Amino acid sequence: MAPPLPGPLAHLAPLLTHYGYWAVGAVVLVEDFGIPAPGETVLIAAGIYAGAGQLNIVAVTVIAFAAAVIGDNIGYLIGHTGGRAVVHRWGRYVYLTPERFRKAEEFFTRHGGKIVVVARFVEGLRQVNGIIAGTSGMPWRRFLVFNAIGAALWVGLWAALAYAAGTHITAVYAVITRYQLYALIALGVLIAALVLRHLLRRRHQE
Repeated sequence: MAPPLPGPLAHLAPLLTHYGYWAVGAVVLVEDFGIPAPGETVLIAAGIYAGAGQLNIVAVTVIAFAAAVIGDNIGYLIGHTGGRAVVHRWGRYVYLTPERFRKAEEFFTRHGGKIVVVARFVEGLRQVNGIIAGTSGMPWRRFLVFNAIGAALWVGLWAALAYAAGTHITAVYAVITRYQLYALIALGVLIAALVLRHLLRRRHQE
């Protein structure tokens, strides 16, 4: 029997129950060429189901990896063939405004191939990664290599963690919920300390 999915994962239970691997592939695929979809969430939920014996973890991993790579390559094709005109015309429907796209493209251009890997783990960049690579003129083979590395790390990390949680997900989620406030406070303190350090350093240099 499939374990109950807690919190934001709960609404994916019917989708996984009825469509299984098809749901994983389809949702990850469409998310990766710009359509707002819970690709990462469905991957985690599928990993939990696999940990509970409802799905096969190897199949989940392979399907999610293939869907991620194909989805980003569709995005690359859109960006490469349609360019900025397509983004400016249709981007607002996927929350990609011209200004947001310009900032993302500048960031992408500065960091090159490594950002293709890192973008896989960043909400917002993950969805437009391929499109930006296509419009910025990154060679397709170079994009393909870095994209595959990022997809492998992304799928491997979330699938492994979710699979390990398995039937214990409710208890794990309860612990996360209990301590998330402390984690946010600690993160806030860390950010404040870094900002203060930066300001003091600039003041000293002046």
